[in-house]
Amino acid sequence: MNSEIRYLAQHLLHAGVSPLSERDRRVIQRVARRMHVARDVNQVFEDRLTMGQRLADRVATIGGSWAFIVGFGVFLGVWALINMAVLAENAFDPYPFVFLNLLLSMLAALQAPVIMMSQNRQAAKDRLAAALDYEVNVKAETAISELHDKVDRLGAQVEQLVALQQDALRPAADAARPALRVV
Repeated sequence: MNSEIRYLAQHLLHAGVSPLSERDRRVIQRVARRMHVARDVNQVFEDRLTMGQRLADRVATIGGSWAFIVGFGVFLGVWALINMAVLAENAFDPYPFVFLNLLLSMLAALQAPVIMMSQNRQAAKDRLAAALDYEVNVKAETAISELHDKVDRLGAQVEQLVALQQDALRPAADAARPALRVV
């Protein structure tokens, strides 16, 4: 199998195996073994996530939605209404809502890093998708190169057959042609 890989590297990529990156070697091995290279990025990425990363993604999904924004706006409005109108004299957080500001600051302090972690994972997922796309593209390029070589060989064989056929038909054509007499 290693000779096939070395041949593919030298023939298709015009280089030996040693200067290739690990990813290129992996692609060449899959080409040599005629394995599929295409994989589902989402499945590959999901298999690598820890429980904390999954939780962070859920928090980012909820915290970055319109439902959260609308719900939180309603919560803030109700908080202000209760403390200003309903419990005007005995409000647990009178205007300027210092306790609410503390809660909002704590929420932002927790939510921002979690969302950033989720964005970092999305960037890692994009890099993984690009790497998998690269592997598929290299395999497709090598397969196309192999097909070009096959078509070239078939074209040469057709030319040889046509030449052989013309050589075989030439004596029969000469015999069927009337001989010219010189007077």
